[in-house]
Amino acid sequence: MKIAEKTSDPVINLALDTVEMKKQALVFVNAKRSAEKVAEDICKKSSLKNSELDKLSESVLKVLSRPTKQCERLALCVKRGIAFHHSGLHHKQKELVEDAFRAGVVKIICCTPTLAAGVDLPAFRTIIRDVRRFTAHGMTHIPVLEFLQMAGRAGRPKFDSYGESIVICQTETDKEYIVEHYLKGVPEDIYSKLAVEPVLRMYLLSLITTRIISSEESILDFFSRTFWAHQYKDLNRMARIINKTLSLLVDWGFLQDVQEGYRATALGRRVAELYVDPLTAFNLLNRLEKATHIKLKSVSFLHAVSSTLEMRPLLRVKQKEQEEVEQKYALLESYLLEHEPSMFEPEYEDWLDGLKTALMLEDWIDEKDEEWIMEHYDCRPGETRVKIDNADWLLYACHELARLMQYQDLLKEIMKVRLRLKYGVKEELLPLIRLENIGRVRARKLFRAGIKDLGDIRKAPIEKLTDILGVAVAKSVKAQVGEKEFPAGVE
Repeated sequence: MKIAEKTSDPVINLALDTVEMKKQALVFVNAKRSAEKVAEDICKKSSLKNSELDKLSESVLKVLSRPTKQCERLALCVKRGIAFHHSGLHHKQKELVEDAFRAGVVKIICCTPTLAAGVDLPAFRTIIRDVRRFTAHGMTHIPVLEFLQMAGRAGRPKFDSYGESIVICQTETDKEYIVEHYLKGVPEDIYSKLAVEPVLRMYLLSLITTRIISSEESILDFFSRTFWAHQYKDLNRMARIINKTLSLLVDWGFLQDVQEGYRATALGRRVAELYVDPLTAFNLLNRLEKATHIKLKSVSFLHAVSSTLEMRPLLRVKQKEQEEVEQKYALLESYLLEHEPSMFEPEYEDWLDGLKTALMLEDWIDEKDEEWIMEHYDCRPGETRVKIDNADWLLYACHELARLMQYQDLLKEIMKVRLRLKYGVKEELLPLIRLENIGRVRARKLFRAGIKDLGDIRKAPIEKLTDILGVAVAKSVKAQVGEKEFPAGVE
């Protein structure tokens, strides 16, 4: 029996053909919006339906306390055995889709090329719709290595004796290019990441901290045997780069140049343990020192961490947004730990993007939900969660650096911002979110009902808590503040 009538779209036809064969396919496209659109187009033609898909659809919707439009689109697609997958999905939704695909419940995943690397998700067929994507230089062809990663997902071990990788071509010229460049082409060379300054700084500090290397001779000997040295070949110039980096680490106070070589300071050891770029740590130390002299707000610390390399890619300020972001800066200038560079300097654009990212995080802790953030910042729930997690890690680094520098007054403020960031709440809700099963939504309901801290929880009648939270959660929070027995009829 046919799943659906054939269409004029070869991607949809191939996807439906795969389902008809009782197989699975990955459809690779070049953008998040394209992944969602293609999944919806296939979904409209699919007649797949069963109870497992219905349950999966419900689970997708329940991941966020208030489902976004993206969640609703994914849930509708999943009901027909089709899904989309990209970095904008919440990590729990990604897990649900991946697990359902492995179990054979979801038949088609429309995705960006990120799914081809790092996730073991093979399929009988890979359908590669796009071999070009938009970059800073316009539309460019993807690397051969990336193409091979996508094509290599075809063929499931233990399930198929072979796999099919199909590339969609619009013209005969496109077909010839794909055959010559991708099928017959040679993969690009792989280059050592040690040549990247942040990586070299981090590994030099870590290796010296763990005493694997210490003297200048042992340092140069170690790096002369790396893949970087094999590629670079000019060992004298490489030695100059290493010595320059060592001098910076000494100037920043992370290393000491002693008689027997280099030794990590207490500050340097902690920076290495935190696994942040030493340049980031140096900049954060300067911002923390400034924080001891000015009036602070939560955005002070959020902007400090949003200006780091570790937070990239930052939210990009669009041309139409620039004036609005600059106006917000004018209101916040006195609270920020890094001021605006000249608009003619090359770092101005990155600074502006960092400020927008900080403003997004500030709105999150002001209790704006994922849907609001997606509409106002074009930042999907998965991307928002990555930014929150990275900011939390960097705020922890700030806390540790402040502790080492004995900035005692800053420790409480940084911890407060971390807690607010974790739960996405205003400061007034912090006493309530300490309770198990109480998140930002339930905490706000309690606060509006006049229950603002643990003392109010103890005083509140169980019946009132039940009306707000439900029986099970009401009993749980009462038990957490020491009350174990409840009036008859509370069930």
